[in-house]
Amino acid sequence: MEQVAQQFTNYYYTTFDQDRSQLGPLYRPQSMLTFEGAQTQGAQAIVEKLVKVQHKVDTCDAQPTGDGQSLVVLVTGMLLVDDGQNPLKFSQLFTLLPEGGSFYVFNDVFRLNYG
Repeated sequence: MEQVAQQFTNYYYTTFDQDRSQLGPLYRPQSMLTFEGAQTQGAQAIVEKLVKVQHKVDTCDAQPTGDGQSLVVLVTGMLLVDDGQNPLKFSQLFTLLPEGGSFYVFNDVFRLNYG
């Protein structure tokens, strides 16, 4: 479980920072993103919603869900938006569902942490 979460986190943020358009295969038509309170559904719409940022992951925690096969992954860290110089704290929660020996993102909830 922890290994899957760590592999997913490494892949997701590396891909996001290098070419976020390549994140589409991680989502499905029923996938949902809540980004700062605004909901978006579907792989293409989600990828279009993602903004250009650079991530530095600080923590990654994972737990199995009630079905014992899916995972909930909580990530915290810092990011720079649009080549800015002031890093912002963020938290992001994923629900990963199994599919064909791998996982896809069913839920993705992102929040900036102000204060």
